[in-house]
Amino acid sequence: MRLLRHLDHVTAELQNGAVAIGNFDGVHLGHRRLVERLIDHARNVGGPAVVFTFDPHPARLLRPAEAPPPLTWSERKATLLAELGVHAMIAYPTDEMLLALSPKDFFETVVCGQLRARAVVEGPNFRFGCNRKGDIHQLESFCRKAEVELEIVPPLTVDGQYVSSSRVRESIRSGDVDSARDMLTQPYRIRGLVTHGARRGATLGFPTANVEGVDTLLPAPGVYAGRAWTAGVRWPAAIHIGPNLTFGEQTVKVEVHLIGYQNSLYGEPLEVDFLSRLRDIRPFATVEELKSQLARDILTAHDIAERP
Repeated sequence: MRLLRHLDHVTAELQNGAVAIGNFDGVHLGHRRLVERLIDHARNVGGPAVVFTFDPHPARLLRPAEAPPPLTWSERKATLLAELGVHAMIAYPTDEMLLALSPKDFFETVVCGQLRARAVVEGPNFRFGCNRKGDIHQLESFCRKAEVELEIVPPLTVDGQYVSSSRVRESIRSGDVDSARDMLTQPYRIRGLVTHGARRGATLGFPTANVEGVDTLLPAPGVYAGRAWTAGVRWPAAIHIGPNLTFGEQTVKVEVHLIGYQNSLYGEPLEVDFLSRLRDIRPFATVEELKSQLARDILTAHDIAERP
């Protein structure tokens, strides 16, 4: 997989293939279906399978107050797409020049000009060009005139509803990481930097990594089972999101207990997968009652994290 940041970096081996354009936020099962068709078309035309995406999301420039919080960062997105078989991802730095291109100019400049695409694969709700004026019908017309293959991939449903980044985002925002996991190609992941906290977990016998600087959507307050990744090594984890109500705190924090981990993590980056929600947060009458609940949470989280 090659991760590129600009069209000027597109070399000949990444041209004359199949292209899919979109945000691919979260890389969910609907994206996987689209990528499967993308790879088939790339094979048919004898070229690479390329995803063209945007960083940041165009809404961050056009409608910053309405921009959805991201589900993935570019490097994570590229990794997930690589696992599906994509050869290259272009994370184009969204700018005013790109957003000002008409649908026709976008197609001619990006799809035909820089990428020299011989096939395009998109979903039925694809929009492109200035003010999202271009739709799938215009794309179909442009492709036909340019003799570029086009496949429109129907949306995927899970539990009778279409899978979308918006639906995944709603599940995560509400804390339903279990449903989100059913829609994603991999468990939902956040990243951040381990900083010094109150060290209260250590005094209770359950040391936690205090994670700050999370740049993607944070699940709702609660206790979760998950996995933590540090230095490329995976650890089962119990995750607490929210204030420590037993001690009268109000600040929302992300605290991760890496089960079995003994070393210091201060100043280190940490990535955390969310596998299942265990319970809501609540205050406890005594510290001993809190410690008993934490012990139960950790046992449950360990069992979930160690499942295949």
